[in-house]
Amino acid sequence: MVTLAHAALDALQAPAALLARLYVAQVFFLSGLTKLRDWDTTLMLFVDEYHVPLLPPALAAWMGTGGELLLPVLLVLGLGGRFAALGLSVVNLAAVLSLSEIAPAALQQHITWGVVLAALALYGPGAWSLDRWIQRRWFAGV
Repeated sequence: MVTLAHAALDALQAPAALLARLYVAQVFFLSGLTKLRDWDTTLMLFVDEYHVPLLPPALAAWMGTGGELLLPVLLVLGLGGRFAALGLSVVNLAAVLSLSEIAPAALQQHITWGVVLAALALYGPGAWSLDRWIQRRWFAGV
């Protein structure tokens, strides 16, 4: 009975990792698209509201938006999956730290995204990923 349960849970790992990647990638990618749609407002927000430590507002806006657009694509593909998860973790943490006030519900969302990203960084993007395909194809005998 225990072996059957383990086998069932093992079979769910790949689809669960893919769903986790899709969920968190969508959140960040849509945020990046929103920033691109109205760049003047984005810059204003980084000057007036988002106080990213150690970075000038314009650079922080470019880096944050770039990260929100590129890293989710890598995460969905599972290409450099751990790198993408860690990069989005930095974006997530910077978003929380840069706001002087954050609503409890918004903070809870950031915590949830952080936990999902931490799991993906620790365990990798799963069997249904380009990382795994590359590993099997090119490094099978290593």
